[in-house]
Amino acid sequence: MWTWILWVVGALLVLGLAAFVALVLVMRTKNRRGLAVVRRFNRRVTNRRTLRDAGKAGSSNDLIRHVGRRSGARYATPIGVYPMDDDFLVYLPYGAGVDWLRNVRAAGSAELLVDGQTYVVTPEIVEPAEALPYLSAADRRVARLFKVTDFLALRRAPGGAADAEGVESATGSTSAGGAE
Repeated sequence: MWTWILWVVGALLVLGLAAFVALVLVMRTKNRRGLAVVRRFNRRVTNRRTLRDAGKAGSSNDLIRHVGRRSGARYATPIGVYPMDDDFLVYLPYGAGVDWLRNVRAAGSAELLVDGQTYVVTPEIVEPAEALPYLSAADRRVARLFKVTDFLALRRAPGGAADAEGVESATGSTSAGGAE
């Protein structure tokens, strides 16, 4: 009985390690097919759970509200931001071509919900040299591990927040994935 349990636990540990190694390789090489699998998982599993609390006070995830560049639909996408002076920093492990960022760049602005506060922000791609000092040592290690070279500054824009009604959940996106 115990032998069987140890085999199962051992097999699960090996599978978990293999999945982690595969994730790191996909992220480092930016393999398109692998990234599509990771984004699909985030869209179907991670984002649906994260959207419940993203942007609320005490949440570890933030929320960006944006408008689809082709559809005009309103989306809410969970992301992770870091303080950057008076602005916010996002690291982009999937690159700057993710759908949510393409939407924000096309619109020129978005709403960002951080710790229960709403900010109107404008996007600006920044160089790693400017971004890395704002990350903790642990986050810099993760960025290095995943070979992240794309960073986004979300600059606070003067003015109030836009109407938040009618926002669809963009379960297809994270800081790495995207909704149209």
